[in-house]
Amino acid sequence: MALRDLADGLHDVASIGLVLGKQMVADSLADVRDVEPGLPDELVERLHPRRVPGRVAEIIEETASTRTLRLVPVGEPFPPFRAGQFFALLCEVGGVRTSRAYSVSSPPTRSYLDITVRKMPSGFVSVYLCEEAAVGDVFELSGPGGSFYHEPMTDSRELVFLAGGSGVTPFMSMVRSFADLDAGPRVHLVYGSRTLDDVIFEDELAAMARTHESFRLDLVISEPPDEFSGCRGFLDAPMLSSLLDGAEGKTFFICGPHAMYGLCTGALEGLGVSPASVKKEASGPPPDITLVEGWPKKIKPSKKATVRIEGTRSSFEALCGEPLLNSLERNGVAVENLCRSGECGVCRSQLVSGEVFMPASVVLRKADVAFGYIHPCMSYPLGDITIRL
Repeated sequence: MALRDLADGLHDVASIGLVLGKQMVADSLADVRDVEPGLPDELVERLHPRRVPGRVAEIIEETASTRTLRLVPVGEPFPPFRAGQFFALLCEVGGVRTSRAYSVSSPPTRSYLDITVRKMPSGFVSVYLCEEAAVGDVFELSGPGGSFYHEPMTDSRELVFLAGGSGVTPFMSMVRSFADLDAGPRVHLVYGSRTLDDVIFEDELAAMARTHESFRLDLVISEPPDEFSGCRGFLDAPMLSSLLDGAEGKTFFICGPHAMYGLCTGALEGLGVSPASVKKEASGPPPDITLVEGWPKKIKPSKKATVRIEGTRSSFEALCGEPLLNSLERNGVAVENLCRSGECGVCRSQLVSGEVFMPASVVLRKADVAFGYIHPCMSYPLGDITIRL
């Protein structure tokens, strides 16, 4: 097969969610003679584009506060991804160029991407997407990111998905993928929601539970109506103990609001689950950074600090209680980013002077610590700082 034909045909594998790494592509071309100049780089770029446009073809109102934007390709197909991964959606809101990472709720077996967004009362991008985005709008998307997905080589054949609120979206991609392929592990989804009206995909999930023996659904409502006969409360140790038929030999996945992570992690530890058997999705900045362990109590979130960009005349004021990346974007400073959760390192920048606070969840390499590199998406200035982008 000619390499040009290979480049065209590899997009077809997206239907089964196959992801080829750059090294794999390079290895596959290593023994090929008379390669067309530039084709290997073109092939890698087509499989792993930095940016790809998507047009809103349909808007699905899931609940009063949640909508799904169904995006279709504009030109080339979307790049392959694993069920459970996210794409960063780039947009301009109020003159501010920014992005947010959203888990895909559709499976890799479809030709479109579903991005399900819950409107947060104090949100910036979520309010825009839920109130202003319309059919026909075109957004730029990053390539897929994240490692929150089922890995058959290492995960067990029994999976327990612990979801809270809109954290159900990556799980929806996974269970839809298993259903489309009519294959996969046994799945038990424990889905916590504040009210019944807030449950996303309720009808589809209930239908799956009725028709697929390998899928079980348990809804847990913290503020149920009087007539509700299901599980009431939170995803804490007593609740999980009552719902799980043992924990041995199972792989656990957690995705939801920040408060849920500590609750579920502690519950699983009490059940004897090894940390190696637990996967957690990155969840972005916490709603209130001052409640995170280690935050210096003497620093008020409303305090302002001066941020200087080394090598430029640019400087601006930033709130100590807001992620540095947000302040940079609002002041017109573009920084490449992807996860906005302190994991991927795409926004990595050097702190030249001053001090920032980063939660313990931020993933830093030893070299980053040694040479003063930070992740602006999860860094909070504690005073005047200078950074090198």
